[in-house]
Amino acid sequence: MKNIHKYLGLVLLSGFFLMNSCESVELDLTENPNQLRPDQSSADLFLNSMQVDFATFTELMSWNGGDLVRISYLNGRNYQNIANYAPAQLNLEWQLAYQADDGQALASGLEVNGILADIRAMAPEAEESELFYHSGMAQVIEAYTIVTLVDFFGDVPYSEAIQGEGETPILNPNVDSGASIYDAALMLLDDAIANFEREPLVEPANDFYYDGNWGNWIKAANTLKMKIYLQRRLVDPSAIDSFNAIVSSEEYIDDTSEDFQFQWGTNPVQPDVRHPRYADNYTPSGGADYLPNWLMNYMSINEDPRIRYYFYRQVNAVPGQEIAPNEETIACSLEPTPAHYIDGGFTFCTLPNGYWGRDHGQNAGIPPDGFTRTIYGVYPSGGKFDDSSFDGLSVGSGAGGAGITPILLASWVDFMKAEVAMLTSPAAGKQLLLDGITKSVAKVRTFGSLDSGANQSFAPTDGNVTNFINNVDAAFDAASDSGKWDLLAEQYFVSLFGNGIDGYNFYRRTGLPTTLQPNLEPEPGAFIRSLNYPADFVNNNSSVNPKADQTVQVFWDTNAASPTFPAAN
Repeated sequence: MKNIHKYLGLVLLSGFFLMNSCESVELDLTENPNQLRPDQSSADLFLNSMQVDFATFTELMSWNGGDLVRISYLNGRNYQNIANYAPAQLNLEWQLAYQADDGQALASGLEVNGILADIRAMAPEAEESELFYHSGMAQVIEAYTIVTLVDFFGDVPYSEAIQGEGETPILNPNVDSGASIYDAALMLLDDAIANFEREPLVEPANDFYYDGNWGNWIKAANTLKMKIYLQRRLVDPSAIDSFNAIVSSEEYIDDTSEDFQFQWGTNPVQPDVRHPRYADNYTPSGGADYLPNWLMNYMSINEDPRIRYYFYRQVNAVPGQEIAPNEETIACSLEPTPAHYIDGGFTFCTLPNGYWGRDHGQNAGIPPDGFTRTIYGVYPSGGKFDDSSFDGLSVGSGAGGAGITPILLASWVDFMKAEVAMLTSPAAGKQLLLDGITKSVAKVRTFGSLDSGANQSFAPTDGNVTNFINNVDAAFDAASDSGKWDLLAEQYFVSLFGNGIDGYNFYRRTGLPTTLQPNLEPEPGAFIRSLNYPADFVNNNSSVNPKADQTVQVFWDTNAASPTFPAAN
């Protein structure tokens, strides 16, 4: 569920970094210190702002993608009529990517915050003052942002979207083709790599991602290029060769120490710098989000050692499982299992052992279960480690919100490489799959120490981890070729917890896994292949029209039309 109050603290957070950077700002120069004109700011301030906006944008898009592929919970039984994907609900994403004026996104022309607006405003000073690292960071951020816009919305404004200093604003920018924007992103990344290899006059005051490790920025740029090549492999015959050329160079994210991620803090007010999923759920009124039954069940039945880090159970029993069904708290616990769930052997409504979530598409009313439902754990949200204490939550408990927004991780790269290997032979991807799982589990386990109050005797042992990986190894060997692909997809989705962007892309690119819990609605309609254009964009731009619906496929998605694709609709 996407609630606007999740993100209010993030807007304040941008202002916090602006106010606390090495540069200072005269407050009387602007009505809103979060919205700085080029003549009121410096390259460092613009870079601070775009870095925080980028983390926020990634979080928003992660929810949008994750909900659709069971990495997070989808509230809605008809894909083409889900409230969270209505045009008016997508304005904030658009504002963060482009620009905004006092919270109102316009089509173009304003000299205020927004990732692309800040980049264009910073460019003259960065170029004139030879701030090569500033430019390189901005180019990586811009490339990820515009590729993600294409992945979710299709053709979007780019070449006419934001004008630089001294250029005449285009009030009704036309859209560029998604394919041309992908090409532009690759050029940006090449330029970024070149900038990181130069010697700047001054380094950035703040690097919130790599703390000044410019070699890691080069690896992030190359890894994003790998993602782009893999993403368009259905329409680009040379994509796999380009992907493999980067692998051969060994200049990409291959170790968790090189992971591209944003670190949140623990301060709860003025500004709230905690992880947004923590801030939304560790509240005086309890949790606000449901977690997906498919993912919790999959990890539970497979004894995945990451489960106690991902999810915190507030209770040890769920109505309809260990205790009697309860119409007030879980209404479906008194309902018969839908026929299509029975036919597919899918779990319905409730899970045992305190895993209190919701099925894909469940849109029932919200009962008083804020202190009983399962909530986000210590990874990646900075919540509580599940030590079977079942003592509920409190504001500030666990890691206090000091989680991360993962963007490009070494474990994910192994899954990407496994996909490429399996295109030749499904069996060829096994070791890469196991490598990805191993890196993911190792990274997740380090988060347990962030919850100093937890009983770490409940943490998985090395033996538990070895047994789990051996079981995946054996299952892969025993599976058919199609089963091997499903296993790759399932484990990839588990590792992507906290960022659903690549899961949504993978699902549309491959149609896998076929084993996902289907929508609770037997006939949910056509799957969402791209999102509606935001209301602010179409209402304020005479050059574009609203999409007919959300079945429009992005340029790299050449698979069969919905609802026959993907299989697990």
